[in-house]
Amino acid sequence: MTEVTREVFGQMPPEEGGGAVEKFVLKSDSVKVEILSLGCIIAALETKDRDGKFSDVVLGFDTLEGYMRKHPFFGAVVGRVANRIAKGRFTVEGKEYQLFLNNGPNSLHGGARGFDKVLWSPQVLPNGVCFFRISPDGEEGYPGDLKVWVTYTLSGGELAINYRAQTSKTTPINLTNHAYFNLAGQGSRDIYGHEISIGADSYLPVDDTKIPTGEVAAVQGTGFDLRQPVELGKHLQKFRLDGFDHNFCLQQAQARRLAARACHPPTGRAMEVYTTQPGIQFYTGNNLDGSLKGKGAVTYPKHSAFCLETQNWPDAVNKPHFPSALLRPGEEYNHTTWLLFNAA
Repeated sequence: MTEVTREVFGQMPPEEGGGAVEKFVLKSDSVKVEILSLGCIIAALETKDRDGKFSDVVLGFDTLEGYMRKHPFFGAVVGRVANRIAKGRFTVEGKEYQLFLNNGPNSLHGGARGFDKVLWSPQVLPNGVCFFRISPDGEEGYPGDLKVWVTYTLSGGELAINYRAQTSKTTPINLTNHAYFNLAGQGSRDIYGHEISIGADSYLPVDDTKIPTGEVAAVQGTGFDLRQPVELGKHLQKFRLDGFDHNFCLQQAQARRLAARACHPPTGRAMEVYTTQPGIQFYTGNNLDGSLKGKGAVTYPKHSAFCLETQNWPDAVNKPHFPSALLRPGEEYNHTTWLLFNAA
């Protein structure tokens, strides 16, 4: 059985439109997850180690103030379009759209005030919570009124995140959750002892602004071959990699499939990621620099967490040979990601 409770987490400042931010706690016998109505943020996720001891394995803040300051999208749902759009520009049905540039020359994770920075309307479910909002036509430069539903449900050790959307005009859309994980427990120094595997035969090389070049490259014989588990620290050293911030190309099918697995042998904690999406962005917290104070006043240095963001391929709206990122009126965007936690 999953227990669902709600409480007030804080008040949005008047300049952000005011309103109460609520926290929803979903609890099973093996997982406890806390989700905010601000940005659908996963603020905490506690899971057991092999001795049955719970630890919080996601980075974040103890108070709303932390989330109101600039931070790297900790735990949030990002959109309309997750990841990067080259030069913040795209053309749909003959019309060119220009977005805000918030990542060097590119637009990242929805722009200046994306889905991560707004209040969503919650509805409690027997085993979870559903958040809803309408992103109005022109918001952050995107076309069409977009209705969006993000539903979190917890069943035993499995957290499911379902994303649905409908639009009044053709628009690009790509929704994901940007939780930063450390299975040793948030606040642990690094993720080098984690073992990671990603079930992808190919990945997308990027230019120096992290935009895919357009090539779909085989992982075989490269540092991007994660089809068998690798110990992260040793792997980065072996291939002289500064870290990962790349999209791995999954088999394209609408069915649920295993995309990635992470485990932390010292504690026995493991996380499996299943999805219906065609890609997964593996990011190793390369831009964390110890300047942010997180939960319990700990700092988060470089490589102290990883993200496995299930998604469409980055900049797909500008790459006709990538899976389409366009949603049209009368269609429904519908993707689910499942995070399965266990301990061995």
